[in-house]
Parts: sequence; C-alpha cells; structure tokens
Amino acid sequence: MYKVTVDIDQYAEGAILLDGLESAIIGIVEDFGSPGKKMLYSKQRILGILQERDLMLMGEAEEFYDYNILGLYAGEQNVVFLDLSLEPIKNEDNEWEYHVK
Repeated sequence: MYKVTVDIDQYAEGAILLDGLESAIIGIVEDFGSPGKKMLYSKQRILGILQERDLMLMGEAEEFYDYNILGLYAGEQNVVFLDLSLEPIKNEDNEWEYHVK
C-alpha cells in the first residue's frame, strides 16, 4: 500500500472542516444530488479528542458531541460522521452478517 497526500482544499473544495478535530477526519465522501464533497469524521475519534483535550468524561463528551457537533448544520457540504465501522461477512448459510470492526 502506498500513501498519497491529498490537498483537501483542492480535492474537496468548499467542504466544512471542524476546528480542532482534524485528527478525527477519516475520509471524504460524496453523494448524488449534493454539490461537492463532504468530510467524514470518526465519532469515536471525536469522543476521544474531547476526553483527552478537554478532560471530559465519556458521558460529557457524548452530550457535547450530540448537541454541538452532530447537531451542527453548516451548509450543503456539512460534515458527516461514521458511528460504527462494519465488516460484512457471509455466514455458513451464505447470508450476510455485519460485525463491528
């Protein structure tokens, strides 16, 4: 696997960035019907940042996240959040199951 540096300002021009939460960015997403690309943040990383940086307890971090981050609307290129990372696996009956990574 090789690493490629991405200039977010060029690749996702106009995307909303959350100050102080840059290390929680895990991707760039797009969807049909929405202009431009959006930043994808990890909810778990954000909670970790709030606990470490702001010395919040988990409950405080979750409440802050719910009201001040998840509830933020900053325009059509508003950020999106990954709540759980799933891994699709076929079981012995050849049906899909989804396991938390």
